[in-house]
Amino acid sequence: MPILMIAIFLFTVLEVSNVITLYFFPGSQRANGVGVFNAWEKSKADPEMHRFVRYLVNWVAGTKLIFLALLIVILFTGGEATKLWTVVALIVSILSFFWRLFPIIREMDKNSQITPKGYSKSLCIMIIFFVAVFFAALLLSIFL
Repeated sequence: MPILMIAIFLFTVLEVSNVITLYFFPGSQRANGVGVFNAWEKSKADPEMHRFVRYLVNWVAGTKLIFLALLIVILFTGGEATKLWTVVALIVSILSFFWRLFPIIREMDKNSQITPKGYSKSLCIMIIFFVAVFFAALLLSIFL
């Protein structure tokens, strides 16, 4: 299996677990569960706010599901050029985390609004790892 297919496949498997967590175990502190945010539990005290938060969590899961369906179609039907540009798109889209999401979660971590403490740093390292894996797969596919 070519390196780009392996990278896309592994990312897809990981993201499927995130979607399952968001849909069925949203309060989890694993995968993309929102249980790491102290506001998740606080929102339960206000039914209107909790419905809104649940709506947003399910909206994110649905968006990820659309994205995963497209990745699966690309895996099975895309040519090498399509897979190469898919990995470039994944790198750029994953890096967008640092534009809007990371500043927010870092501030929340600093203000003790996330459990466990230091989660934003762990998430940052994980995101950098994903980008590095995709970048390495991209370079290997181009130069091998």
